[in-house]
Amino acid sequence: MPKMIFVNLPVTNVAASTAFYEAMGATRDERFCDGSTSMMVLSDTIYVMLLGHDRFASFTPKVIADARTTSEVLLCLTADSRDDVDATVERAGPAGGRIDPCPTQDYGFMYGRSYEDPDGHIWEVTWMDVDAAMAARDQMAEPADA
Repeated sequence: MPKMIFVNLPVTNVAASTAFYEAMGATRDERFCDGSTSMMVLSDTIYVMLLGHDRFASFTPKVIADARTTSEVLLCLTADSRDDVDATVERAGPAGGRIDPCPTQDYGFMYGRSYEDPDGHIWEVTWMDVDAAMAARDQMAEPADA
């Protein structure tokens, strides 16, 4: 069985957050949803659990961070192309999120942008040409001719 990841996010409004993630392309798995939780499927191995604050607090004794003012985590998803990065990020604004809360990263072999969900959680979306990235790394590691 492949490793799976379940990203658990505290949200202030489960229904609104569910609608946002659906607009971003996730699907809701009804088997794991109730009034306090929505399980959103991003891929066969990536799931986002949207948990109302009371439900989230039942899993941890720590204070829930306000993601609008505190960095708790940066999440990053891959994309198949630069155009896919742009298309994904551009869906966030009309869905109720914020586009490009972080600077765009464009290194030629790697391109990334970001969006923020309604609760302030930042998602990066990145495309990379791995072969070109490794070639650039190798070129930087070579000693300069004297």
